[in-house]
Amino acid sequence: MLAVVSGLCLLQVATISAAPIASLDDLRAQRREAADRPRRVIFNNDGNEPVYLCKDTTPEEFLRHRTSPLAGSFVDSIFYCTWSSGFGLFTHATKVGEVFASQEDLFSKNLAPAMLAAGTDPLRVVADFGHKHNIEVFWSFRLNDTHDGSGAGYGPIMFRANRLKREHPEWLIGDAQHRPKFGAWSAVDFTRAEIRDLAFRFVEEVCRNYAVDGVEIDFFRHPVFFKRAAQTGTECNDDERALMTALIRRIRTMTEVEGQRRGRPFLVAIRVPDSVEYCRATGIDLERWLQDGLVDLLVTGGYYQLNPPGYSAALARKYGVKYYPSLDDSRVKDETARKLRASTASYRGRALSAWQAGADGVYLFNAFDPNDPIWRQLGSPPLLAAADREYFASVLGHGAAAGGAYPHAAFMKVSRLNPAAPLPLKPGESAETTFVTGESTPVVAALRLQFKAPPNAATLAVRLNGTVLSGGVANGEWLEFSLAAGALRSGNNDVRVTLAAGAAPVVWTDLHGRVQPPR
Repeated sequence: MLAVVSGLCLLQVATISAAPIASLDDLRAQRREAADRPRRVIFNNDGNEPVYLCKDTTPEEFLRHRTSPLAGSFVDSIFYCTWSSGFGLFTHATKVGEVFASQEDLFSKNLAPAMLAAGTDPLRVVADFGHKHNIEVFWSFRLNDTHDGSGAGYGPIMFRANRLKREHPEWLIGDAQHRPKFGAWSAVDFTRAEIRDLAFRFVEEVCRNYAVDGVEIDFFRHPVFFKRAAQTGTECNDDERALMTALIRRIRTMTEVEGQRRGRPFLVAIRVPDSVEYCRATGIDLERWLQDGLVDLLVTGGYYQLNPPGYSAALARKYGVKYYPSLDDSRVKDETARKLRASTASYRGRALSAWQAGADGVYLFNAFDPNDPIWRQLGSPPLLAAADREYFASVLGHGAAAGGAYPHAAFMKVSRLNPAAPLPLKPGESAETTFVTGESTPVVAALRLQFKAPPNAATLAVRLNGTVLSGGVANGEWLEFSLAAGALRSGNNDVRVTLAAGAAPVVWTDLHGRVQPPR
């Protein structure tokens, strides 16, 4: 039944094509031009509308939940994931993969098969919307999503819905009784030629049948790819990295062939951790891919951050690709700290810092309300500089990859200060942290330091960028300072706290900066 439905829907896919491009050099020139287009804000959509949200199968119902209100916003690109929650499961019309059809338990409202039967293919509808509103559309492919390995209620249901994983347990890195040292057991093993070939064919099928502007290979959902490394808890080796490089090279070659055929290039984006070294440890030879021209857009970051935003910006500039930091939501364990980090002002601060560090735009993951003001603010540095904004030493804290991944703590070169990772001070000792801002002009600001217990301002000496701060006022657990114009630097700002000799020990739990432009 599903194969028939998928086949019928494939006939309805709209395409935008021109005359074939005879010269590969001409195609690559057009691709460079396409890569250079503005992408102020990239909206990543995980494709949940058909499964959870839609009440009927019409395109209008599908678009209203997350897409239609984006018209006229700063969103220049939509990266649309057709479910991918489990390798091989999709909500677009596919013959290579499988349509997610389960209506068990929390998936009882899943309309994906019905929508396809009615001719409402989510990927085609989003692509049509994008072309109508001059919004670029990428298909986002989560290379190894492992929600189906979760112990939550949805995990076993999703695994039961995945015929490929049920029929080929030998293609997985473990099983529910024999879990790997890191990563979810339900991850597929890219050592297997069958898996690499399927991954390629999934991308090829979309490029042949959909009028998308590019494809995103999302390595952060989830960053575990090789059975040996996952089971032994060791870094990936050169052989494993070579297998993944060959896959990306094959995808790049295919997009050039298909781009020449349709008369318009496909762009290739990747979403990866923001560290060359950590990427290598997980099997991603990032610098080789950039050096060899295998990708056009570099998206870095996820639920943990390893380097300041300038790191990835410099890497992208070195190899002539476009860079977009992924501003994922904070999942620090303290509820109050998490709410502070979820504010619109916090997103403004994060975006302004990214722009100032050299980003070509910003990318948002797991942010789905199309009416949120962030879609009409984060894409304009001048607008951000005129609005309230907030900064933290660490938005994400230590962070974690859902389902687990190769340990990343040793690769972290940024602060992780938050209530779950505090800095204790003994009498006569100092502690230091750094926070990043996007302040390129002198501004009046406030700096707030939180402690585990109400602080005694007389026992704490605070220095910002080497200058002693005075006039600190205790407000509950916070010690608050007003900062003169020019006290904040663009980029790194260093804060050092020294506890007086003879004072009782204290625990520094958070740092929060506020900038409020004159009204």
